[in-house]
Amino acid sequence: MARPRRPAPPEADQPPRIVGGTLRGRRLAHRPGGPTRPMKDRVRETLFDLIGDRVRGAIAIDLFAGTGALGFEAISRGAARAIFAERHFPTAAVLRQSARELGVEDRSEVRAGDVLNWARRLPDLPGDARWIVFVSPPWAMFPGRSADLMALVATLLTAAPDGSVVVVESDEAFDPAVLPGPESWESRAVAPAVLHVYGRLVS
Repeated sequence: MARPRRPAPPEADQPPRIVGGTLRGRRLAHRPGGPTRPMKDRVRETLFDLIGDRVRGAIAIDLFAGTGALGFEAISRGAARAIFAERHFPTAAVLRQSARELGVEDRSEVRAGDVLNWARRLPDLPGDARWIVFVSPPWAMFPGRSADLMALVATLLTAAPDGSVVVVESDEAFDPAVLPGPESWESRAVAPAVLHVYGRLVS
């Protein structure tokens, strides 16, 4: 008698994988049960379809980086380098482990600390290439620290080089009307998330 198959573990408990580009299929270092909430594969794939070729040669800035799935996906798809900002120091160490294991240490920089402080004093960031900025915080921050998040987004929009793209990932309860310059954003629902992109989407 065949043994019944065990149900697959939830996606959040599995090491995230890169879904496209030169590193496609590679898994990232991951701490099951840790504080991170990796973006679901289908949401991430949709996001990079929306960005299109603008990722090539850009500087990816992965805020609230967690596993770094967005920044490493950007490198895989042609970004020149990625900067990861993560306030949880053990998680920042896991990001560095992923960079080593993927062989992209020379294109990765991990900055440990509270990224919300960037709204008051933006750190030194490369200005010689356009940015692809990913703002994917814990969803509880949207009702709890909305003003701080929007101040961060506004600071980034002001500082970003021409041609940059800023992406905010939220849950469905978030009201995009509170985004800075709300008329300049386009939103796409990819359950359970909603992607808000500052800049023209690929049609």
